[in-house]
Amino acid sequence: MKTEKDISRREFFRKMGAAGMAVAGLAACTEAGRRTVSTGTSEESYGEMTYRTNPSTSDKVSLLGYGCMRWPTVDGKSNGAIDQETVNELVDYAIAHGVNYFDTSPAYCQGQSERATGIALSRYPRNSYYLATKLSNFASSTWSREASIDMYRNSLKELQTDYIDYMLLHAIGQGGMKALEDRYLNNGILDFLLEERKAGRIRNLGFSYHGDIEVFDYLLSRQDEYKWDFVQIQLNYLDWKYAKDINPRNTNAEYLYNELSKRNIPAIIMEPLLGGRLSNVPDNIVARLKQREPEESVASWAFRFAGSFPGVLTVLSGMTRMEHLQDNLHTFSPLKPLSEEEFGFLQETATLMMQFETIPCNDCKYCMPCPYGIDIPAVLLHYNKCLNEGNIPAGDKARESYRKARRAFLVGYDRSVPRLRQASHCIGCNQCSPHCPQSIDIPRELHRIDRFAESLKRDGPGL
Repeated sequence: MKTEKDISRREFFRKMGAAGMAVAGLAACTEAGRRTVSTGTSEESYGEMTYRTNPSTSDKVSLLGYGCMRWPTVDGKSNGAIDQETVNELVDYAIAHGVNYFDTSPAYCQGQSERATGIALSRYPRNSYYLATKLSNFASSTWSREASIDMYRNSLKELQTDYIDYMLLHAIGQGGMKALEDRYLNNGILDFLLEERKAGRIRNLGFSYHGDIEVFDYLLSRQDEYKWDFVQIQLNYLDWKYAKDINPRNTNAEYLYNELSKRNIPAIIMEPLLGGRLSNVPDNIVARLKQREPEESVASWAFRFAGSFPGVLTVLSGMTRMEHLQDNLHTFSPLKPLSEEEFGFLQETATLMMQFETIPCNDCKYCMPCPYGIDIPAVLLHYNKCLNEGNIPAGDKARESYRKARRAFLVGYDRSVPRLRQASHCIGCNQCSPHCPQSIDIPRELHRIDRFAESLKRDGPGL
């Protein structure tokens, strides 16, 4: 890996310029006025959406992009059937308020996301929105040229379209160079996608990155040959400088963004909230953020951080509920870029947050389904929630604070995760870990949480 090149606050804001919105060929615009739209939900008033312009295609892309990984389900369970009526309502509201970028994948929502997204968007003129999907050929059974092409063509069918605006090689870096070679190079699939771009059936070609930095650097070193139109990276105020501290296999977002910026490659941002972790922060961090902006949500700070970088084309958010969408629309309509002082404030906040050793689960559900029925993300996220809220019992068991935290952990665990789906059922088969973009040793964490829960039942801390 190359030596990471720091970007100072002064340099960051020099690049942003007076308006903070034009660099590396990316232009931003915000139309004057306000819009009030009623779409069957409570009437809300927003300013105009902030847009960025793609330098290679001149696409005017909404700075808030819709991530379609977490569409709502009928029964509220992660493995349930998608609630198409609610998806349609969310899409209608988003489009009515200026959102025009929708990001999906054959792997999302247990394979249901592309179809639900296609149904919702097919009700609108095809040139009124930008559609992004991925060649998610993770399983070895999909590595052949024929199987990968079948997956690509099925995406076109499910999305009810004859072209893709933004096509991605999915999660490159997982499995290192060998996985890149097996999935995209040796089978000729990258060459096939390049030809599809020439034919116009793919308008922009890029990749999403997780994991081995060697793969990221290799693909960027071939920019003259591949001419990547964009790259999707994980960027937020915690990962900016601490991604590698959180997980040694990850790479700081500062390095990733800078490498794209110096090549004038637009960045699309995933995980601006770290799978919700930056909207569910410890109480002392909530107080710190609210003291600065009492009327703004905790999540808005993270979205403003991601959107303030001038080389960012769009910031993805998986908005399951209407209130998530409405809050984000307030943040991006229009975006108020961070000041230099606010940028420093969030870096200090990130340093404080590193004191809390949460499990870096982003609730992507790539580990699901578990063959033994465990709801892996729900178990890990319950532990993180209790840690953030101070409900990890420790110290004197006779103290009232211990008893209170113990009850909160155990009662919350049973409410969040049905007992037949809890960590106690993990046998350590490790079918989950290879699929985790954050490289979490999932069986180890499940066993640790199970030991902790059992020790609490016996009134012992056990960690």
